Amino acid sequence: MTVWLRGDHLLRHRGPLSRRPDEPLLLVEAESFARKLPYHPHKLTLVFAAMREFRDAVRESGRTVHYRRAETFADGLAAHLDEHPDDDLVTTEPQTDAARERLRSLVADAGGTVQFVPDERFLCSPDRFDAWASGGRYRHEDFYRFMRRETGYLMDGGDPVGGEWNYDDRNRETPPGEWTPADPPTFDHGETVTETAEWVAETFAGGYDGPPYGGDWADPEPFRWPVTRRQAVRALDHFVTYRLADFGPYQDAMRGEAWAMSHSLLSTSLNLGLLGPEEVIERAIGAYETGDAPLNSVEGFVRQVLGWREFLRHVYRREMPELAGANQLDAQEALPEFYWTGDTDMACLSDVVDGVRKRGYSHHIERLMLLANFGLVYGVEPERLNRWFHAAYVDAFHWVTTPNVVEMGLYGAGVFATKPYAASANYVDKMSDYCSGCPYYKTKTTGEGACPFNALYWEFLDRNEDELRSNHRMGLMYSHVDNKGEEEWAGIRERADEIRTMAREGEL
Repeated sequence: MTVWLRGDHLLRHRGPLSRRPDEPLLLVEAESFARKLPYHPHKLTLVFAAMREFRDAVRESGRTVHYRRAETFADGLAAHLDEHPDDDLVTTEPQTDAARERLRSLVADAGGTVQFVPDERFLCSPDRFDAWASGGRYRHEDFYRFMRRETGYLMDGGDPVGGEWNYDDRNRETPPGEWTPADPPTFDHGETVTETAEWVAETFAGGYDGPPYGGDWADPEPFRWPVTRRQAVRALDHFVTYRLADFGPYQDAMRGEAWAMSHSLLSTSLNLGLLGPEEVIERAIGAYETGDAPLNSVEGFVRQVLGWREFLRHVYRREMPELAGANQLDAQEALPEFYWTGDTDMACLSDVVDGVRKRGYSHHIERLMLLANFGLVYGVEPERLNRWFHAAYVDAFHWVTTPNVVEMGLYGAGVFATKPYAASANYVDKMSDYCSGCPYYKTKTTGEGACPFNALYWEFLDRNEDELRSNHRMGLMYSHVDNKGEEEWAGIRERADEIRTMAREGEL
């Protein structure tokens, strides 16, 4: 029997590799994966370099590693099974039933068999989630409290530590002008990362034939992400020591000169399996217990890992494949080109897209309330924006982006989002410093120079009134809709049409 680990399941001290210490390891590095989308080069460098570093570390421990570099996974499996006929493979469960059957067929076609074992990158098993969800509609807050009780994290007997389940009211502050976040961690990457980055640049530049910009749309800075277990642990140490205390109050804030703010930057390591959710949660809770981080910061971080990450994984598992193509608001617009180029006069979107082009990263509020919010009110077809997120971000996998973008960002399915997260320039101005340096006027809705978010926001509510007015969470918004006269609505619709024309022509 051989343990087969896929490139985002690099678990060495847990999972099937640790439970079968005498069996060899198979890794298949398939180039075809990297040609499916115009991936950010840092995403490709991250995955391929992490696989190669993992291979070397396991070999150094004395274990046999079969490392196959092939055009497709099917080719790599066929090459392995040609050399090891009738081998039985064991691998972790993929996220959906369809993916499991696809992997089973690939192995069977190559002449082998495969068995699946639980994915230990997560804390909540499918059976446990399914039992919880059997009562009806998904509700994240209920699931999060369920997981707190199940794990005992931040619990005092049957009650939450501190007496409250969440501290959102303390975690929406804007930092004072003199506040400066700790610098993000850096790593002394060796030859493997250097060689992999060069290989990625040579092999995949222009290697994607779809619209609009091939494989050359990004403008990458030097690669900065952890690719080994040791580096990931250092990243965790850095976050808990220097950034966690300020994470909570400023987690929703945006500053042009501080791309990372006090966010953890641990999503790549969690999603590859270099870190486990339990260890990052327990390190954060430990900081609270020793007085090194306040409860609101620690609870906010635990909510992201124990609640949101686990919740989305299972929503994806249960709602695919319908979720990927969901479009309940019938949005049909193409993705504006500035998502790829950053070429827009809107200061917020220009800066955030520029950061994505450089680093393959922006934090969660920039993703939800700038990039997805614009797509929502503009009317981008959800599948198109999801494809961009999947290609653009270093921490993106389909199970991550699909529920976050299609459902949470664009209100595409209505399976757990209770309202669309639409906002005008007022929100952007409240939570960021972008508006003060933007040529568009945050206080204007119509006419030349009016911020595009404003007219698009009101036109979105008008356009989707049949779908949204009955939503009890939209009552206040529609009371403002009712207060606008026909002349004002004519100006709003005219400005929204102008904005779409400008966006389509690359002049926004």
